[in-house]
Amino acid sequence: MMNQQVPNNLFSPTKIGAIDVSNRVAMAPLTRSRADMEGVHSELAVEYYRQRASAGLIITEATNISQEGRGYAFTPGIYNDAQIAAWRKVTDAVHEAGGKIVCQLWHVGRMSHVDLQENNVAPVAPSAIQADELIFLPDQTQARPSMPRALETDEIPRIVEDYRNAARCARDANFDGIEVHAANCYLLDQFIRDSTNRRTDKYGGSVENRTRFPVDVVTAISEIWGPDRVGVRLSPITRAVGDTPLDSDPQGTYGYLAKRLGSLGLAYLHCVEGQTRGPNAASNFDFMELRASFGGQYIANNGYDRDLAVKAVHSGHADMIAFGQAYIANPDLVERLKIGAPLADGVKSTYYGGGAEGYTDYPTFGSKTSS
Repeated sequence: MMNQQVPNNLFSPTKIGAIDVSNRVAMAPLTRSRADMEGVHSELAVEYYRQRASAGLIITEATNISQEGRGYAFTPGIYNDAQIAAWRKVTDAVHEAGGKIVCQLWHVGRMSHVDLQENNVAPVAPSAIQADELIFLPDQTQARPSMPRALETDEIPRIVEDYRNAARCARDANFDGIEVHAANCYLLDQFIRDSTNRRTDKYGGSVENRTRFPVDVVTAISEIWGPDRVGVRLSPITRAVGDTPLDSDPQGTYGYLAKRLGSLGLAYLHCVEGQTRGPNAASNFDFMELRASFGGQYIANNGYDRDLAVKAVHSGHADMIAFGQAYIANPDLVERLKIGAPLADGVKSTYYGGGAEGYTDYPTFGSKTSS
């Protein structure tokens, strides 16, 4: 139970950039792998997101900006008409239920496999360094990502245009905004870190050069949406499941990037405060210095429970708190947090792939099927 002496502002409305939100609880991006291999969502996704519309802000599962950007089977895209139409059903359902939803745009870079790429070509990356973790393939097996090829300097503007196209598609799908996925060791984060970026052109070497591509992407998307409907997710101290090392100077690198992003007047900065799916590790990195460098609104994520979330909002540490795994089994998470109700546990075997089981069949608190 929370400390009753701490005023509870977690459930008060606010604005995140230009987006009015009914409370300070955000639904963090959650890959569930329920789309088809063309990146098109089914009707199940409509119900899944509608059930969670009481969140102040839903941030969608990571959504591919192109086939090249895909690194896991059965993940959705937002780059063609069929995908737009499927997502439009989701956003309409969320809006009808009183919620707000932004689309997280994703390019995995080296975290891909030739079996997921058009014509079985090699994945692209800042440098030709193979990742060491497992990804899901169309035959539902797992494999190590393929050896990537380093992008040529003159190719990078093409990927910026892929982000711009995805941003237009998301606007056509009636989202409320965009979150740029620059975290968790995917393409934009691969450029940011000197451990995965060994380039010697204008996109490598100095911190200014390594952050150039992410800033170009965010700038392009802001031209479509307006900066006050664009957020960015960062994870300065997250390692990939395999061997992805950190940047040699996370505080300096991500602080520099945060300042550059802040100058654009964005809606928010969303930070994974530690190792993804691990405990909160805000004491191991000065996220408040990062927030100060950004100068705008801040969404905190990773390892938060009810008490920590209430205190973080009350103290000014964050404007919103994003919950991830808790939203899998608790579609009514906001209501449970309000009354201090227990949280249900998700069935891990149903986290990725499959149908309604473990996706849309979790009960709300107090319903007859609740445990």
